[in-house]
Amino acid sequence: MMLDAILIDDELNGRIALKQKLQDYCPTVRVVAEAENGREGIEMIHKHHPQLVFLDIEMPEMDGFAMLSNIVEKKFHLVFTTAYDQYAIKAIKYAAFDYLLKPIDIDELVATIQRLADEPVPDVTGKKLETLEQNLLTRPFLNKIAVPTTEGLLFFDISHILHLEAQSNYTMLYFDDQSKLLASRTLKDFEDILPADTFFRIHNSHMINLNFIKKYIRGDGGQVEMTNGDSILVSRRKKDEFLKIIGR
Repeated sequence: MMLDAILIDDELNGRIALKQKLQDYCPTVRVVAEAENGREGIEMIHKHHPQLVFLDIEMPEMDGFAMLSNIVEKKFHLVFTTAYDQYAIKAIKYAAFDYLLKPIDIDELVATIQRLADEPVPDVTGKKLETLEQNLLTRPFLNKIAVPTTEGLLFFDISHILHLEAQSNYTMLYFDDQSKLLASRTLKDFEDILPADTFFRIHNSHMINLNFIKKYIRGDGGQVEMTNGDSILVSRRKKDEFLKIIGR
C-alpha cells in the first residue's frame, strides 16, 4: 500500500534529509508536499489528504499542536519529529503517538513505515492530543497516559494505577477503584515510560506504584501488600534495591 506523505518542518535541511531517506529506503511512501510552518501544513493537508504526516513540534508562528487543533478531520498516520528532549519523547510515548528523533535514524524510519503500512489509517483523536499537551505543559510531572487495548485507546491518570502484572505480550493494570484493565503493551513498555521515582519493577512479572504499598513482609525475597489487599512477591534479585528505595 502506497502512503502519500507530507513533511512539515521549519528546517529546510531537515525536510531534505527526511525526503531523501524516504526515497532511498521507503519505496511505499510518496512525498506529495512539504510545508515550513503550521499554516502551510494545514493548506497542504486539506489539499492532498495524505495518509501520513511527519510533523515537527516546535515551529515559529504556529507550532505542531496549534496546527493540529485547526484541522477538523485528522485522518492520517501522525509521526512527530523532534530534536533530543527526553521529556518530550516520554510525553509523546504516554499519549501513544509515533515519533522519530532527529537526526532521523534510517532503521527506525524503515521500521516505523513498515508498521504503519500494515495498520488502518486512524483518526488522530482530540483526546490523544489533549493528553500530550497536558503532559508537556505540566513538565516535569507526566500525569496522563494513553493505554492501548484490544478495543482502542483508554486514558488514565497514572496516579490511579496501583500495580501492573505481565501476561505474555499484554499487561494487566490494577487501579485504586478496584477495577482492572488488560493493555496491549508489554510490562517492559510500561517500565520504559512510567516514572521510575513512583513505579518500581519488583519482579519479572510485576511492577508496583510505591505510593500504594501498605507493608513489606520479610522472606527470601519478601513480598509487599498493597493498599487494595493484593500481595506481590519481590524477587531475590530486586530485594536489596527495593529495600533501599523504601528506606529499610
